[in-house]
Amino acid sequence: MSPPLHLAITCFPTFGGSGMVATGIGLAMAERGHRVHFIARELPFQRASMPRGVTFHEVTESDYPALQRTGTYPIALASKMIEVATAEPLDVLHVHYAVPHATAAWMAREVLGEKGPRVVTTLHGTDTTLVGIHPSYLPMTRFSILRSDAVTTPSEFLRSATWSGFSLPRSIPIDVIPNFVDTERYAPGRERAALRALFPDLEEHEPVLIHVSNFRPVKRITDVVGVFAEVHRQRPCRLVLVGDGPEREPAERMLRELGLASRVAFPGRRDDFVALLAASDVFLLPSEQESFGLAALEALSCGVPVVASDIGGIPEVVRHGETGLLAPLGDVRAMADHVLSLVRDAGRWRSFSQRARADVMERFRMEPAIDRYEALYRRLAAHAPAR
Repeated sequence: MSPPLHLAITCFPTFGGSGMVATGIGLAMAERGHRVHFIARELPFQRASMPRGVTFHEVTESDYPALQRTGTYPIALASKMIEVATAEPLDVLHVHYAVPHATAAWMAREVLGEKGPRVVTTLHGTDTTLVGIHPSYLPMTRFSILRSDAVTTPSEFLRSATWSGFSLPRSIPIDVIPNFVDTERYAPGRERAALRALFPDLEEHEPVLIHVSNFRPVKRITDVVGVFAEVHRQRPCRLVLVGDGPEREPAERMLRELGLASRVAFPGRRDDFVALLAASDVFLLPSEQESFGLAALEALSCGVPVVASDIGGIPEVVRHGETGLLAPLGDVRAMADHVLSLVRDAGRWRSFSQRARADVMERFRMEPAIDRYEALYRRLAAHAPAR
């Protein structure tokens, strides 16, 4: 039997895909008997007690007045990485999201030398397509990616965007390991009690549309509202907007102007939204940027068809005409027509729902993805210098 690995993971502890994927990898590796260290500002998951084999190392910054608003977090993070790697026999340091985590990992390795842990950088999207290629960050992000021992992306789209966005030769290996979903947690279920808690007057067959995100501008929340308003004009329905962020206020204002505020629920950020998701009829994702679309994957796993923008990595997750329907970016009318084609035809909706769940079970289960990450860690650890 192979010896257990010692793995450190750094991610953003936020309501977003990169943190969720990183957490899933870490907890799954701990369940397999490996030693896992999370290095972050905050614990990226909520548990009553720390899982066996998992340790959290909090990154704190100095409160010295001269250092306020100077962006010292990467230095504090690198220092914590060095501290953990010095105290623990780390094999691999897996950083999620390039800015600033990959750069902090490179700084730590420079201090630790060749006996430091191997570095895996997983790019998740905007760290490549938006933030990372900003002139303020591009040279350092590119350098940090090149200095990583392995680089992964969740989609073919993001791999190509990384090669082109950072002017990297295609000989630089980037492994595509698709994101995954816990198919036991995200499972079909049409029990509408959770929805009735939000809408006490919800009718038996009234369609419910749902969206889950961090409400950033790239998610186009007002397009979600626009699609809902157009569908409601032809078929009365409800909308659930799970999450929070800067675009909530414009969405609420738009709903008040349309006179539809009472038909929309904002349950906020919550970990127990799966019951709401599984009981809904259509998931809306009109984003202008998605390197993968983890939220769409979660919906598909619940047997909920997805109507989304035909951009980025979404077509690799949502099979148009089979598990969901795609439309040009910003085409609210086309998305509304797609939703109506599903909610008006129970047989068609059922076919999409069944194929959505089956496709997830075939392509996006957690275990095969964790197998690939574990194999990658072992390959890197096998070629690491002896400590």
